[in-house]
Amino acid sequence: MKAIWENTVVAESNETIVVEGNHYFPPDSIDPACFAPSDTHTTCHWKGVASYYHVKVGGKLNADAAWFYPEPSTAANSIRNYIAFWRGVTVVE
Repeated sequence: MKAIWENTVVAESNETIVVEGNHYFPPDSIDPACFAPSDTHTTCHWKGVASYYHVKVGGKLNADAAWFYPEPSTAANSIRNYIAFWRGVTVVE
């Protein structure tokens, strides 16, 4: 699977985990140059508190376009620190 934004592959892995229709990419599969930390946090009733990254490519910033669970609930432990995408980041095979 590949996560693409602005015609740039920002993450690539054959070992994503699909949860609720979202592909979660292993932490070592992202291009760190394309990510910047965000102060945003949200809470999922069963996964726990999500943290976010901004995705950045070629001087453009896609705010809070990636999220992950650094301390997920026991039920979501399989996606600990795995990264999922939205806000125009396309995930393709």
